[in-house]
Amino acid sequence: MPPPLTLTEPQPQAGSRALEPVPVDLSNCDLEPIRVPGSIQPHGRMLVLDGGSLALVAWSENWPDAELPAALEAVRGLRLPAMPPGGSPVSLGAMSLAQNFFDVSAHRGGSHLIVEFEAASPPGGNEAPIYSLGRVFLPRLQDAATVDELCCLAAREMKRLTGFGRCLVYRFDAAGHGEVLAEAAEPGYDSYSGHHFPASDIPRQARELYLVNHFRLIADANYQPVRLRANDASLTAADIDLSQAQLRSVSPIHLEYMRNMGTLASMSVSIVIDGRLWGLISCHDHAPRFLDTATRLACEHLGQLLSLQIRSKESNGEVAERLELRKLTLQIVSHLSNSDGTLQHLTSEVSLMLRVMRATGAAVVLDDEVWCVGDVPARAHVQELAGWIAGLGVEVYESNALAAHFAPASQFVDVAAGVLAISISQVHRHLILWFRPEIVQTVRWAGDPQKPQSLVNGRMHPRLSFASWVEHIRGCSKPWSPAEVGAAAELRQALIGIVLRRAEELASVASELGRVNKELEAFSYTVSHDLRAPMRHIAGYVDLVGQTEGEQLSERGRRYLSHVKEAAAFAGQMVDALLDFSRMGRSALKRRQVDSASLVEGLVRELTRLEPQRKVEWQVDADLPALYADPLLLQVAVRNLLANAVKYSRTRSLSRIAVRGIRSDLGDGLEVQDNGVGFQMKYVDKLFGVFQRLHQAEDFEGTGIGLANVKRIVERHGGTVWAKGEIDAGASFGFILPRQGPDNGEEHA
Repeated sequence: MPPPLTLTEPQPQAGSRALEPVPVDLSNCDLEPIRVPGSIQPHGRMLVLDGGSLALVAWSENWPDAELPAALEAVRGLRLPAMPPGGSPVSLGAMSLAQNFFDVSAHRGGSHLIVEFEAASPPGGNEAPIYSLGRVFLPRLQDAATVDELCCLAAREMKRLTGFGRCLVYRFDAAGHGEVLAEAAEPGYDSYSGHHFPASDIPRQARELYLVNHFRLIADANYQPVRLRANDASLTAADIDLSQAQLRSVSPIHLEYMRNMGTLASMSVSIVIDGRLWGLISCHDHAPRFLDTATRLACEHLGQLLSLQIRSKESNGEVAERLELRKLTLQIVSHLSNSDGTLQHLTSEVSLMLRVMRATGAAVVLDDEVWCVGDVPARAHVQELAGWIAGLGVEVYESNALAAHFAPASQFVDVAAGVLAISISQVHRHLILWFRPEIVQTVRWAGDPQKPQSLVNGRMHPRLSFASWVEHIRGCSKPWSPAEVGAAAELRQALIGIVLRRAEELASVASELGRVNKELEAFSYTVSHDLRAPMRHIAGYVDLVGQTEGEQLSERGRRYLSHVKEAAAFAGQMVDALLDFSRMGRSALKRRQVDSASLVEGLVRELTRLEPQRKVEWQVDADLPALYADPLLLQVAVRNLLANAVKYSRTRSLSRIAVRGIRSDLGDGLEVQDNGVGFQMKYVDKLFGVFQRLHQAEDFEGTGIGLANVKRIVERHGGTVWAKGEIDAGASFGFILPRQGPDNGEEHA
């Protein structure tokens, strides 16, 4: 290792001036001009030349007058290799100037050629350190099984190469905090193994610079920066970009940080994976320490080898994870494909549903329906969360700190501190959600991260303490890995494919059912029409027999004829009802706004005239909604509901019938409630079927087709019907029709 340069008192060149540092508000370290400090560290020298003419632009103040022209002439006499702007320094070989021996390197920074001279030892016969890396260290790296093992090997090897007292390998998280994964240290050095360093210790712009320049050596934290000088009065420090310079002077705040840490020399090597600053190898020493060029190159090479091995380990692990998740995803898709394709069937395979995302709970939300497995929040909370995620308009949503973004989640962090969700539809609230519970994290910091620095007399000072400081972080779950988020996106696409395929199949079935339905309607119309004449003939012949042969018939014979006539009449009524039902499906809809209040008022008067002896108390809302419907068909539907209420409440001394208006997001409608005989809810599905009756015909007359007509009319309008009842406690029947819009205009037969 060469000794530090013996510096002579700088002799200012005639007419030159020192470049002043760029002024900045140091209350924010991210604003400090670390790339253009206008100065270098004193263990080397620098020339700044014009990139084209090689004219001298600036130089470091530690050049003796006699050596500066010689150095400039020597550089101009070299055959310079191609150097792209912004590239890493390129070695120009060794150079001897006066009593000093230098390793010389150069790189292009903007429009300048920056040449650095660093102290070097005279050539010797020792093996270059870089060769031992390939012969001894690389095979050990290749045999390591885990990333942590790789880091431990790298820490020990870096300490051996450099002689620094302590060597750390740490990884950055998404927020920029560093976690120490491996450490090699001599006695007398504080241990930071397992500790975290806050992101403020290495500000964002410093981390960005580590991506550009992968090596940084600070040989002595007590050094005095050597300023650059220039002859051009217009040139400023900001004009000379030293991002790639090995001699670049560093922040005075960072130097103070090092001294507070008990470190007088430090060296850092970037660990870069796929263009991302994964972490650093950081070395510290209690005393100043210089590294020759060969050792420094070996350190950079070690960092590259470690980066490649970490990338390989992580890539292999991620590939294995993705393959396992894809296998589980295919099992889910296969399971759903063998069912009717509805998403709620996902919850029938509980273990598979949870394993695919390594979750402790999951839920399927289809509009207002929720199906859950495992540990999940209350259904109301699931619905609220699903609505919030759907409102974000994203296909995949993930968070391991849900309450930080969705405040109501603070009520259920014990089961759902983190959520991964996929949205199946952009129109409906169709989502699948996976949940993970809170895991209280214990983080051991190297000093209190809440006190990274202080402002004294207008100047920033870094923190003074690096003692262990423990923090307990709540409200977070285990993070969702990129492979899990990717698997969720793949599952979403597969489920959409299944749903679309099922929709196509259902559309085909619906088309076929429509064709068959039209044929049945035509058949029922023909049959009912053709049966009317035979029924009249039967009734007519019974009358003729009674008139011509009545006196010769016995009492029994006349009774039989009476039964035949009643049966024929009832059959005729059924034929007429079937014919009307068929016509309901064949006639065209002619919709308009209908005053339902006037409609109900007229029907109430009509029903009252039919049974004037009945005591019926009508309770009709004063503000019934106007309905968008075919007036004639709507009248048929409402008449059936009101007539049913009158009929099935006739056993009461006072019939009470209420007519209420219904207004909802789905549309407007009416509900009719009576205090009649009611029905059992388990038979509710039969009520709206053709010829379905829940009471004896001798108790209540009718053909059993009235409610079927109501259902057909309402559904042809795009609405819905319902019924509620209880034995001997009355019943209520209602319907809702869509409001007027572009999709429910006039329908033609």
